[in-house]
Amino acid sequence: MSPLLNRAKSKDADTPPQFPVRAGGIDVGSNAIRFLAAEFTSPTDYRVLAETRAPVRLGHEVFLSGKLARETMEAAVEAIAGFRLQMHELGIEHYRAVATSATRESRNGEEFVGRVRRETGIDLEVITGTEEARLVYEAVRAAVPFGKRKWLLVDLGGGSVEVSLVDATDILWSESHTMGSVRLLEELAGSSEDPGRFQRLLEEYAATLRIPVIAKQWNPAGLAATGGNIEALARLIGAEPGRGRVARIPLKELRNAIAKLSSLSYRQRVEQLGLREDRADVILPAAMVYERVASLVGVDEILVPAVGLKDGVLVDLVDDLTTHEAHEVRKEKQALAGAIALGQRYQFEQDHAEHVARMAGSLFDQLQKVHKLDAADRRMLLAASILHDIGIFIGHKKHHKHSLYIISQSEVPEFTQREIDIIANVARYHRKGVPAVHHETFTRLASEDRERVVKLASLLRLADALDREHLQNVRTVRASAGKGRLTLEVDADGDLLLEKWALRRKGGLFTDTFGLEVEIAGDGKGE
Repeated sequence: MSPLLNRAKSKDADTPPQFPVRAGGIDVGSNAIRFLAAEFTSPTDYRVLAETRAPVRLGHEVFLSGKLARETMEAAVEAIAGFRLQMHELGIEHYRAVATSATRESRNGEEFVGRVRRETGIDLEVITGTEEARLVYEAVRAAVPFGKRKWLLVDLGGGSVEVSLVDATDILWSESHTMGSVRLLEELAGSSEDPGRFQRLLEEYAATLRIPVIAKQWNPAGLAATGGNIEALARLIGAEPGRGRVARIPLKELRNAIAKLSSLSYRQRVEQLGLREDRADVILPAAMVYERVASLVGVDEILVPAVGLKDGVLVDLVDDLTTHEAHEVRKEKQALAGAIALGQRYQFEQDHAEHVARMAGSLFDQLQKVHKLDAADRRMLLAASILHDIGIFIGHKKHHKHSLYIISQSEVPEFTQREIDIIANVARYHRKGVPAVHHETFTRLASEDRERVVKLASLLRLADALDREHLQNVRTVRASAGKGRLTLEVDADGDLLLEKWALRRKGGLFTDTFGLEVEIAGDGKGE
């Protein structure tokens, strides 16, 4: 069997593949596992080669006990092995496999990921809710003409619902809520024998979902929804969704469907409505979440583009494969936008944060031969630079530790949980103490990531010192390393007394890490 390349491996190839390109995407969700294989003739035009859905409900046990059940893991591994075989038969070398909330939240998720790798050869990536929303956005953007207006997207899975405000170029705001269809079913299972009580509880539960005022003030042009349940609801009302065809569900028809579903038992939904058994039980909770979002936004219909996470995985992967440098630029832009959005939520000082990020990015680029880090590390440095002072929202005293907490408990587009933990630690070490063995959040990182934190934090400390007064006096910095020194030549206003003092205090970590004494050109030791 020929080897398969995941995204991380294939993107480093010397020559990017030319169209047509074949690729595979696997979505290991909470209610099912989905596989899509396609041949792309352009970054967004593709022909489906294979599409399979395995009815493996990983979320069933997770949302009750916090662990993936053994028999469910076995069924999932078997399904993924089958997808692996299909990719081989189709001659597919490039793929990306992602897992969402059930695996993300389970205590034995790492065990499951390891087992998938050992038994199938597939590298399964556990993604955040924010990354899930980004990938769905990529799929919807390729299917729905947004024009110049803003739109709201809602993607409902088995374990979570992602709500995003978007336009034709970017995600402007996004939140992930633990309110998936399987989760709602499991958490309210005790009341399901009484349909009336079950519906009332669902209504009360769904009513806790909120949309920020700013999203409604921007007056979205419409609401687009993704997920297997919204497609099933569209079919129930006779609005057949399909590839290349956007279905529409009037809100009135959705409410009629909710009333009908509420009046039928599980078995009646299967026999009278023709629903699959693993759809008949979760479609009502899903419908009520969709209705809640539509009501909050104030729209009278929902668009159903019949694409989802697996489509977004493929579009994003092929974009990376064929236009890698441009793709990396877009990823950095989206990562920065996400970090800034998080900072704004905590009322950060944006001018200072963005200036420090520019200084840090400049130092990173100029000192590439010194630190030997890559583009992903640069994105993490920029995010940490944007967010390093976010903890001041809690209090200035020990705000670096508050920053660590806020970042580690948040999601930022483009970053995995591992990367979020790295960013949080880099921000934590922008001031005061340096990384130490008794710092639990630092020592929990893998050894290579601890080294990465030290290198990135040493650069962030220099960048932050260059704006010690928060006045953006330093316009540019030129860095040169040699003969045991790092010399910084700055173009700036004023005498920079505070910046020089800050460099003396904060340059030690860089010196200890790289063996280079830090000085400002023409200023000796920075006095």
